[in-house]
Amino acid sequence: MSQQTRSGGAGLERSCRTDGEAWIASEGPVGGVERFRAWLGREAYDKHRHDTYAIGLTDRGVQVFDYRGAERVSLPGQVVVLHPDERHDGRAGTRDGFGYRIVYVEPVRIAEALRSLADHTRPLPFVRESVARHAALARAVRRAFASPLDELAADALVAEIAQGLLAGEGAAPVAPRLDAAAVERARQLLDAERTRPVRSRELEAASGLSRYELARQFRLALGTSPHRYLLMRRLDTAREAMHRGRPLAEVADEVGFADQAHFTRVFKAASGLTPGRYRALRARSE
Repeated sequence: MSQQTRSGGAGLERSCRTDGEAWIASEGPVGGVERFRAWLGREAYDKHRHDTYAIGLTDRGVQVFDYRGAERVSLPGQVVVLHPDERHDGRAGTRDGFGYRIVYVEPVRIAEALRSLADHTRPLPFVRESVARHAALARAVRRAFASPLDELAADALVAEIAQGLLAGEGAAPVAPRLDAAAVERARQLLDAERTRPVRSRELEAASGLSRYELARQFRLALGTSPHRYLLMRRLDTAREAMHRGRPLAEVADEVGFADQAHFTRVFKAASGLTPGRYRALRARSE
């Protein structure tokens, strides 16, 4: 297809997660971010273009695409950076097919993040190496798929990708500066409101920082993002309720998860155990 598209798969659902059959899965957009995963064999993408940045990570196989007048090849662990409105296609480099993860980010979100982080307006970054082992961007993509996508997670991801794009462009890194009082105000809000989703604008009002600057400073001060910090505090509260013998479905509802299945996925991702298994093992020590 030659028309401009918003992303690689808005509204598309995965069909079958086996290497023998092609599948795609997408989520979002949330906060200007969309996540997309795919496994492709003989299928190929025709020429198309997005109006977003596309930051991808090849997971398996060989990914081949034509971009800016040349054929590009991406191997497992390599990052693919596609800039807005640039035509490209996509196909497998071998008969074995290939799998990848990719994050689509609206350019306006990148511009906002850079303006906040650098304290001035600057052109959007352009990474000349469209395929490389961009360490910062690889970490950002992996982190993007490590937890549910919500507003706070999207804010942290945009800030991280903006910094990664600057590094890939070869620009001087943004000098770190820390407003410890602002971070502490945000942390206190997250502690107080741990049983519900907290919106970015609430953290902006409490801290006095933009969402992107707060995401960067929060990680500098506390080693994690506001999204992750809130998630872990919700799980702390959930464990306390579980220790009191509350039913898991009630615990999930009390700490703001959509349902018990959602709670189970997040709990296991954080602890390596399902809530039921955690409770059973803990009971043995009492």
